[in-house]
Amino acid sequence: MLSRTPLQEIACQQVMIADASVFSVQWTTLPTTTVGVFSAEEMLYRYLHYIKKCTLTLIRPVILESSIEFRLIGTELSLISFWPPVHTDNFATVPIRGGFLVQPHRRARGEFRFGVEPEPIPGRIRISLQLSDFYPSILGGKSPSPIRFWIYRITQATLHRLVAIRFLSLLYHELSGCSAGVRVVKIAIQVGKPV
Repeated sequence: MLSRTPLQEIACQQVMIADASVFSVQWTTLPTTTVGVFSAEEMLYRYLHYIKKCTLTLIRPVILESSIEFRLIGTELSLISFWPPVHTDNFATVPIRGGFLVQPHRRARGEFRFGVEPEPIPGRIRISLQLSDFYPSILGGKSPSPIRFWIYRITQATLHRLVAIRFLSLLYHELSGCSAGVRVVKIAIQVGKPV
């Protein structure tokens, strides 16, 4: 009798909300016993390392005293930059500071949040990535044209979702020791237009 390979479920939602900002969340759960002392701060730094690795160093996260910048290789161009992390018990949050991929008049809005928190189900822990109040420069403003929305959807939105899912899959494997297949589950937290 063949044994079934376990499936790792990754919950996912990406939407453009009414003010044309983007909300994106992905999470997975693990047994508490496999996570150990893993923290949201450690998750953030693993993510920065993962970005450099998965982009073959084309994008280099640079940690400065006053910011974290995702720079294009061989340049000082910051694709997106964040203020230093703010840490709470279950989260490490980096507020968006600016960058080429962010609308100039909305640079100081939004955040990227890394979470490691108890699940409502006893014995489980949730690891999550959440981007909120992000105003991509591709969208242009409060009323993006259909072509701008389509370009954003097939480029930046698709890349962000793919990177987030692969990162959570890698973390699941590293923390649990289990090489599971992945099933992406659509969820609805925010009301908005799917991207």
